[in-house]
Amino acid sequence: MMMRIRKGEVHDIFFKDERIAVVNIIIKGILVKTINYNMLTGDIKAGDIVYVNNTSNYLKLGSGGYDFVIINESTGTTSDIDDEGHIMKLNYTPYQIKCHCISEREGIYREKIDGFKSLNNMAVIVGELHSMLSPIACCLKYLKNNIKIAYIMTDRGCLPIDFSDSVRELKQKGILACTITCGNAFGGDIEAVNIYDALVAAKGVLSCDIAIVTMGPGIIGTGTKYGFSGVEQGHIIDCINTLKGTPVFTPRISFADKRERHYGISHHTLTILSEISNTSANVVFPILEAEKMDFLFSQIHSADIMKKHILKFVSSDILHKALSHYKTKANTMGRGIEEDKEFFMTCQAAAFYSYFHLKE
Repeated sequence: MMMRIRKGEVHDIFFKDERIAVVNIIIKGILVKTINYNMLTGDIKAGDIVYVNNTSNYLKLGSGGYDFVIINESTGTTSDIDDEGHIMKLNYTPYQIKCHCISEREGIYREKIDGFKSLNNMAVIVGELHSMLSPIACCLKYLKNNIKIAYIMTDRGCLPIDFSDSVRELKQKGILACTITCGNAFGGDIEAVNIYDALVAAKGVLSCDIAIVTMGPGIIGTGTKYGFSGVEQGHIIDCINTLKGTPVFTPRISFADKRERHYGISHHTLTILSEISNTSANVVFPILEAEKMDFLFSQIHSADIMKKHILKFVSSDILHKALSHYKTKANTMGRGIEEDKEFFMTCQAAAFYSYFHLKE
């Protein structure tokens, strides 16, 4: 079996809004934190009897360490859908859902999509980790308050956008103008079939000034050269260039991660830029102290990144101001800004460079 299913009773509600609930359920006398997606399994309350997918919690996975409600006995076993849309996500699984994708809508949406010519040099910031989203978006909004930012979430990590606390906060605070979920990711303001569809929607339909593209929480990595879900970034760079946009690549940099393959520039970034992408991107680096810059340069030269890509080195000090202004915290892999400052300085640099690209 590939899925571990258990039956339990809802003990109490930890968090709840119209789209998601985080609850504690009792399974054989043990409290287990569980997520209920309201649009999939309905409303939930204390005392409900539920069946949950217990797999990730059992395996003690990082950001996926929750149970997930599969069915709530207390709300009945049947449900209905509305009539709009016929595109399936999670298709050919017992959990397939119906979505109303942007490119199947009639009227003004379809007219704008059919009339799309290009991204017209729009900057599209490409990041590997979901934890890059919040610092990049906050810096952009701080630099230009009326900027219209689209967030495009791909399907290489978490699939329901409602799982992301960062997205919820950025939307509530007006930092993100819209969210687009593409591929099998779902739950965004706009549903898209693929990354091309999503980029066309961001620029051609929603008239956004800039887009940020990352997967949802929960990157997959095996420690091997090609066995990681962030490999999609190479394809995304090529998509942006095909649509005549400006790809701004955010390298994954850390001197706090002691794993050799992720120290300095992550081997993920080096593989994507040297082997996976077929076209050029603007790769933005922060300016660090001399010893760390020397280490980065040695990695850059070893991977021969400059042969294909345009490297930008940016100095900026807006991150703390931006996060303080929006009362937002940032962390990656359980580390905060002071613990992993180079990671966040890279996000800051990507936002700063993109802001000046907007002004050109």
